[in-house]
Amino acid sequence: MNYQILNILIADRVAVVTITRPAAMNALNTNFFKEFNHFLDDLEPRDDVKVLVITGEGKAFVAGADIAEMVHMNPEEGHAFSTFGQRTFDRLEQLAIPVIAAINGYALGGGCELAMACDFRIASKLAKFGQPEMNLGMIPGYAATQRLSRLTGLGNALYLILTAETITADDALRIGLVQKVTEPEMLMEEVMKLASKIAGNGSLAVPVSKRVIRDGISMGFREASELEAVEFGKQFSNEATKEGMKAFLEKRKPNW
Repeated sequence: MNYQILNILIADRVAVVTITRPAAMNALNTNFFKEFNHFLDDLEPRDDVKVLVITGEGKAFVAGADIAEMVHMNPEEGHAFSTFGQRTFDRLEQLAIPVIAAINGYALGGGCELAMACDFRIASKLAKFGQPEMNLGMIPGYAATQRLSRLTGLGNALYLILTAETITADDALRIGLVQKVTEPEMLMEEVMKLASKIAGNGSLAVPVSKRVIRDGISMGFREASELEAVEFGKQFSNEATKEGMKAFLEKRKPNW
């Protein structure tokens, strides 16, 4: 596919996807979701990519959904637009490999929802976060009503969505919406350092850990703990696991 919105770079087991609609503050439209799903179709079967990084071009990570496209929608079209976005972000969340949002600027509305569908969020000090849909007489459409409370707690989710307030990167860190805040010029360096560290683990422990954590959060504690025990036991059949333990005992780096 000839991508018009996504710029894709794959090197050293890390894929970096940059959203490139700077004139529209990288607003999410139907074409974005089509391109992104096509990208995921290509990415999912690959075994040479261990980490995905998503960022935006210009002043915004993503400043929201494309209002110019939404303004003429009827209820059925609005529902379809919401569902398309939710299914796309669900696919992103369920990827076997870790996904890092490198939040370079505004992450508002659909942009904040995209970031929340990633596994980690690393933000520039210049980044801003919010769910401003209330200012449009709308509610969020890409599952912010569900993911935000799970990440930040019920009170913070209600506050951000009902007030439509925009918060700083430091406030986002304080409430647990992001994991780290960096100087703007250091953002991609820090993100790539994190991505390289994760990609350097040649065992199957990374995707298995992600799946157990993601699946377990919707289970009861005992059921989820049993899932962990089952998957823990399975690791002993992997040569990479044996090599990791052997390397530890021999005080050397694993030869994955």
